[in-house]
Amino acid sequence: MSADRRKPMSEINVVPYIDVMLVLLVIFMVTAPMLTQGVKVDLPETTSEPIQADKDVESIIVSIDSNGAYFLEIGDEDSDPMSLGEIRAQVTRILSERSAGEILVRGDENVEYGMVVRLMAELQGAGAASIGLITESPSTEN
Repeated sequence: MSADRRKPMSEINVVPYIDVMLVLLVIFMVTAPMLTQGVKVDLPETTSEPIQADKDVESIIVSIDSNGAYFLEIGDEDSDPMSLGEIRAQVTRILSERSAGEILVRGDENVEYGMVVRLMAELQGAGAASIGLITESPSTEN
């Protein structure tokens, strides 16, 4: 009677796990490009050295788009268009909670120079220790 009994199968069937893994891979491949956020800004092109940023502190980026609207980006969080006074108030609040006071400005190439200067003056008034400008490296067209 014991000869008719079957032994329990001790192998793991991994085919369903592979199917689930491939489905998740496809989902992440499709959704990853959609997670890129930010304001569309045409940055001026110049050759410059990269800024050494502290990895422990989220970067504070203030953007000016081609229409002259200001946006505040902290880490991965974007904001709605803000006025210059709202930017100053937010930056003052953020810098009061942090020891690092570096802020990066990303200004559209077509924005008036005066708007960028006014923004930088407001950021300095808010307590920014240093302000960096974000640019793109020039394209190599022959």
